[in-house]
Amino acid sequence: MGLSPQSLQLVERARNQFIDSVALKKTVLEGNYLETLVAMAERIVQSLANGGKLMLCGNGGSAADAQHLAAELLVRLRSKTNRSSIAAISLAMDTSTITACANDYGYECLYERMVQGLGKPEDVLLGITTSGRSENIIRALKAARAAGIGTLGLLGGDGGQTLAICDIALVIPSVDTNRIQEVHITAGHILMDLIEHLMIEQGHIQVI
Repeated sequence: MGLSPQSLQLVERARNQFIDSVALKKTVLEGNYLETLVAMAERIVQSLANGGKLMLCGNGGSAADAQHLAAELLVRLRSKTNRSSIAAISLAMDTSTITACANDYGYECLYERMVQGLGKPEDVLLGITTSGRSENIIRALKAARAAGIGTLGLLGGDGGQTLAICDIALVIPSVDTNRIQEVHITAGHILMDLIEHLMIEQGHIQVI
């Protein structure tokens, strides 16, 4: 028994989304985006080697990406490589901190206050925003710059206001949030791989 006309339409809808996702990744692969990822990795490793840490922040799915990527460094990127922990922290912290800041100061101040309280000049901040216009990410990056902390971005569209306050930014050429996030997590995994590789190769961490 074959699929119903409605099911066939849904299959085609799903197929088109895969096609769009692959096409955007191919655009990134064929552009100068990989050089940007390498530059970001080198900047982060420089910070880590000097006793700093990688801070990450985002909203919604991008907050999940920030937590995901921080865990890849703090714990382990892949099961076949056991090595020392790498200093990384997601600024989307516990619910008490998030709700207290949102209630007392406003959500737009959340990451800014985290940077001010936890950041130091040796650190680097990676802000993730698909629009490049998230106020709390912009404020966090501005706070980082004011403190002498390196600023990096995983952005989308034209980069928005965030682009101008990033030392290095990977801007995904799309306005589709879903597609941008799919490339962000792929790029994020590659970035974590490059960081781990350089940290091991340069002798900053040990393989256990």
